[in-house]
Amino acid sequence: MPGKVPPDELLAHVFDRTGSPDADETILQGPAYGEDAAAIDWPGGDLVVSSDPISLAASQVGTLGVYVACNDVAASGADPRWLTVVVMLPDEETSLEAITADLQTAADEVGASIVGGHSEYVDQLERPLLSLTAMGATESFVPTGGAEPGDRIILTKAAGIEGTAILAADFADDFDVDDGTRERAEAFLEEISVVPDARVVREYASAMHDPTEGGVAAGLLELARASDVQLEVDRDAVPVREETARLCDAAGVDPLQIFGSGALLATVPREEVDDCLAALANAGLEAAEIGVVTAGGSGLLVDGEPVTEPVEDDLYPLWEAADAGEDE
Repeated sequence: MPGKVPPDELLAHVFDRTGSPDADETILQGPAYGEDAAAIDWPGGDLVVSSDPISLAASQVGTLGVYVACNDVAASGADPRWLTVVVMLPDEETSLEAITADLQTAADEVGASIVGGHSEYVDQLERPLLSLTAMGATESFVPTGGAEPGDRIILTKAAGIEGTAILAADFADDFDVDDGTRERAEAFLEEISVVPDARVVREYASAMHDPTEGGVAAGLLELARASDVQLEVDRDAVPVREETARLCDAAGVDPLQIFGSGALLATVPREEVDDCLAALANAGLEAAEIGVVTAGGSGLLVDGEPVTEPVEDDLYPLWEAADAGEDE
């Protein structure tokens, strides 16, 4: 099954294998389950660093690559400033020109400079593979693992933004979905960046997290476990756009369990919630309070039902079925 490496494998094979055994007092946040980025103490403040690959998107891969990498830095309280980009192409017919043009536009939009990287052709690939490292600086690092009992949970924009765009682009021909819904859903790709969201929310948040694979449900579970708290969420309070509801209903998938890039999860002290939501509204950003943080363990309750296992993204079986159909 494609997707993220499970937490138990990370614990067994990754988190204790991090280089030199000498303690480095400059590391504020190292590798940990659910954490969006590393943080390093340096003269300019806290240096935040995050790396992300992107391979599933064939179109706008450069744009999405920048957004996805910079989202993790933004969700840690920093402004993205620098990027390195590794571009691996399946053949010379793949347009490096188009990819780098998208990289340029997206990096300029988020205010980051591309400072280095690598490009090569790899015959074994079927589509472009990009890996980006984003870096930024902040005076106040915001971890995923900072939620405290009593905090309220906020979600910006809506659940399943990226997943909705993928459903429209890759699967809409298989469903009874009108052209207007499809066009509006495909345009959701323009909303993948959460840099503007995080610039507002970081002034109030005890924790922030960028839900990606596995959607809002996976992001909530990761935040809960990173913070060693329980998150209690009301499903009806989670914003789901009409286009998302229609496409998910047609595909038989859960809006809370499809790629969630474009939304930002945050926990905010109860007394700060109204101010945070008002600030987001003033910035023209949708947001909603969707639940509460409690001390009842380390996990997630959705409408009182526990979510205990890592959440697998509902879109992977659709891709696998499509690939199997092409091979027949």
